[in-house]
Amino acid sequence: MLVDMRPFGLTGKVAEERLEEAGITVNKNTIPFDPEKPFVTSGIRIGTPALTTRGMKEPEMEEIGRLIAGVLKDVENDEVVENTLSAVRDLCNRFPLYADIKAVYRDDAKALEYGV
Repeated sequence: MLVDMRPFGLTGKVAEERLEEAGITVNKNTIPFDPEKPFVTSGIRIGTPALTTRGMKEPEMEEIGRLIAGVLKDVENDEVVENTLSAVRDLCNRFPLYADIKAVYRDDAKALEYGV
């Protein structure tokens, strides 16, 4: 999804950097008829493949949307960024990457240990 940062009074570069500090990865991206230079941009691109790989669904997407908006609405507030980083860590802990694969390896290791 491409999001225009101009209503927030931000550039894509600033939004990308501040969200990164909060544990959220987006990419600065040009928007149609972008007035900014390509290394600054007026937009960001938000993708969901990494989230769906973890098993996140609509409720988590709404939560992430609120976290992103919170940072962008108060981009200079370090406390908001720190609180967002904590919330992102909690969310990632609830949805570990490749949890199913890790469970298979864990079960295989147990079987080997007990000679099953």
